[in-house]
This record gives sequence, C-alpha cells and structure tokens, in this order.
Amino acid sequence: MVTIYDVAKKTGFSSTTVSKALNNYSDVSEKTKQEILRAAAEMGYLPNSNAQSLSTKKSHMIGVVFAEENGVGMKHPFFNAVIESFRKHAERQGYDLIFASRNLRNRDVSYLEHFMYRGVDGVIVFCSRADDSQIQDLINSKLPMVVIDMMEAPCSTVYSDNVEGGKLAVQHLHSLGHERIAHIAGSFINAVGEARAKGYQKGMQEIGLSIRDGYLVDGGFFSIEEGKLAMNKLLDLEVQPTAVFTAGDHMAIGAIEAIKERGLRVPEDISIIGFDDIDMVQYITPKLTTIRQDTDLMGNQAAQILIEQITHKKKVISSNVIPVELVSRESCLALKEKK
Repeated sequence: MVTIYDVAKKTGFSSTTVSKALNNYSDVSEKTKQEILRAAAEMGYLPNSNAQSLSTKKSHMIGVVFAEENGVGMKHPFFNAVIESFRKHAERQGYDLIFASRNLRNRDVSYLEHFMYRGVDGVIVFCSRADDSQIQDLINSKLPMVVIDMMEAPCSTVYSDNVEGGKLAVQHLHSLGHERIAHIAGSFINAVGEARAKGYQKGMQEIGLSIRDGYLVDGGFFSIEEGKLAMNKLLDLEVQPTAVFTAGDHMAIGAIEAIKERGLRVPEDISIIGFDDIDMVQYITPKLTTIRQDTDLMGNQAAQILIEQITHKKKVISSNVIPVELVSRESCLALKEKK
C-alpha cells in the first residue's frame, strides 16, 4: 500500500507538506499541492479512511505522546493513573487513543507527521521538558492539544501545584520540630523538579530557615536508584539532616533503603516525605507521608479541555493548575524535646 511517506520520497517534499496538500490545507501553495496530488494519483495512493482533514471530518481518535527523560512512560504509576483517567473520560465521549511509538524517531518520522497521517482530532502530551524539538513542532501546529506537566507552553497545560506541594512538605516537617530539612530534587532541567525545589526553597524562607550547604541535592529523574544515591550524599555530610523531602515517591523509597542500609531508622532517626502518592507507598514500611497529586482530576480535566477544543475546532492556550494535598502516614516523626 502506498503511504504519504512514499509520496514524500517521490516528490521531495516532507511528509507534513504532503499530508497538508492531500488534506487541502491553505498554507500549501497551489503549485505544490497540484504536484503532490499528481504524484499521489500516479502512484495509486489511497488516503487512509481516518486520515481526513481535521476541518472536514472527525476521526474520533486522540494521539498520545510520552516525552519524559527517563523513558518510563506508562510504567510510572503517576503517568499510568493520569492516562487511565483521561482514557475513561475520552471513551465516554466516543474517542479512541493512539499511542505514538518511540520508534518513530528511528524511522525519521516526527510525531506531528505521524499524527497528521493518522488523522487524529487532537493530542495529549506527557512532557516535562520544553526543549524537545518534536514536541515544539506539535505545540506550534494547529492540532488541538493539551500538555501534562509542562508549566509554560503556547497551548493548554494541566499540572499539579508543585510549588505549593514543596511548601506543604517543608511546613509539615517544621511543624514536627525539624529545622535541618534537606531536599532531594528532581533534575533541574525538568520543569516539575525545578518547581518542587522552588517550593522547598520558598517554604524554608517563609519559616525563617536557611538551607545548609549540601542539603539541596539533584536526585535526577525521579527513580528509586537515584533517590538512594542522593540520600547517601546527605548521609555522608558531617551534619546529617533530621528530615528529607524528596521530589517523588520513587526517590523516597530509594532514600529509605539507603537510610536502612546505614543502620538508621525511618522515622526515628530521619523523617522522609515524598511527592505523588502512588499506590505502593501505602504498603511499604514505614507507610510514606507524601504530597498527593489528584491524578483523577488531572486526567478528567485534560480530556474535557481537549475535547472542547476539538468540538469547537479551536486551539486554546490556558494554564490549569490542580491542587495538591498532604497525606500524613508513618514516615515522619516529631523530634523529641531537648532536655
């Protein structure tokens, strides 16, 4: 079967231009359009039944892209929970989801080209970095779109109040008498990690505590292993913290393991607080105190925003901040009063 990529190869135009020409987009010149249509006809190209112009026919398909640094995608409980909530709401409105394969890059096909060929009505992107060129192409296109976990973008975004979450963590630890509070941050090239670290810094400042040297550690991309490595750095300090706020629950699990391997106890020696409230943290020992992200609301709101854009055939730029809350369990303990 002849595809738009075959037509693109024959004509020398990009697959994006070919797709636009075949779907009668106005930003392709008439000369180019006619050349592409002539080549397509000669090659026997038949348009995919779903790949019709977004302006004339809805495919009832939504594209999904995971563009996060550690490549975990739906394996991470947070992403899994948000996309499941999104899927349920979208399916109730009659939409199916198409997931972009990571192999697209190896095939020299962009996300935008792929989704235009598949004729999706809109796209949801899970992305925490703004410097991915393919994501920028998607964001700058005319496709209705919503991005999860990006704070600033010229499209609709949905994200948790990460700064407030960082402040809540610090305030909770301080309420228990802790002053030597450290933070294992997500990578500072990651918008989420940067925002939670900002919340930690603001929280410390607002309660009048200075951040000791070495107490703000880059914990990488939110994995258990990186959390463990970062915690070991804190444990190597001459003056160890009495409490640690980690930017993700997986990192908190790694931090707890590092503490136990040093012969110390959580929370008796060091209190730990995480961020996410993934299911497993209710079952580890000790049960993890954490900042809960409302994944149900995030997915539901993202679906509503995207489907509204699709229905009105109008791309919308908006920032939608989802509240967070502290969930207190067993991993934090009040400091004993000094005698």
